[in-house]
Amino acid sequence: MTPEDGAAGLATLAAAVEEAIPAALRREWERHVAHEPVLVARQGIFAGRGRPLAYQLSYCAPDSLVHPSPVVWGPRFDERATAHVLGATFGRADLEHVAQGRLLFVRCPRAYLVGDLPIPSRPDRLVIEIGETTDVDEAVLAGVRRLRADGFRVCLADFVGATRQRLLLPHADFVKIDVRDLDVEGYPVVEHARAFGALLVAEHVEDATVLRSATDAGFNLFQGDLLERADVLDRTGARRVSL
Repeated sequence: MTPEDGAAGLATLAAAVEEAIPAALRREWERHVAHEPVLVARQGIFAGRGRPLAYQLSYCAPDSLVHPSPVVWGPRFDERATAHVLGATFGRADLEHVAQGRLLFVRCPRAYLVGDLPIPSRPDRLVIEIGETTDVDEAVLAGVRRLRADGFRVCLADFVGATRQRLLLPHADFVKIDVRDLDVEGYPVVEHARAFGALLVAEHVEDATVLRSATDAGFNLFQGDLLERADVLDRTGARRVSL
C-alpha cells in the first residue's frame, strides 16, 4: 500500500464516521459553537535576520470545546475549521489587527480549492495553503490555476515529495518542509521542493541548531517556537463584515 492509498483510506473512513453523526447532534454542535468565543491562533513566519514576512493562522478551539478525535476529524471538520479561521479574520472588521501588514497563510482543504466553498477576495493578504493529504486530481489542479490567475499565492505544506505534491510544485510560491524530518527524508527533498523556484519555509524551528541547519540547507523563511510562539487572538468583539 502506498502512502497515497493509506491517506485515501483514512479520508474515506473519516467521511463515513462523520456521515453517521445524527442530525440532532450536529445541530447541538452548531448551537454550541455559535456561542463560543471567536479565536484564531497566529504564528509568525520570518525571513533572514528575523524580518517578519507573514503569519500562519490556524483554528483555535475555546478551552471548553473538546477537539474531535483524529478519526472523526474528517474533511467536513477541516472545512469548518477553515471557515472559522477565514470568518474570524477576513469576516471581521479591522483585518490589520490580525495581519499587521503581513501575508496570512491559511490551510484550505479541497472544497475551497475547487470552488465549492468561497475564498475571500484578498489575494493581497491571503496565501492558500494546501495540506499534504489533499487528493490532487484535475479538479484541484484546475482550481489552483484559477486561484493563481486571480492573484493568490499558493503554499504546499508538509512537503515530503509525494506524487500528489509534485503535481502542484509548478504552481507553488512557497513550500513548507518540517525540518525535523530532514534526517529522515534527506536533503534531496529540499532540492526537489525548490525545482520550480518556490521559496522554502522551514517549519518547526525549535532551537538554534535546527535554525543553523535550515539556513545552511538554503531555506528562505523560518517558522517555529524559537522565533515566535503562537499566540491566540480573540476576535469575538470585532464587527462582522462580508467576506
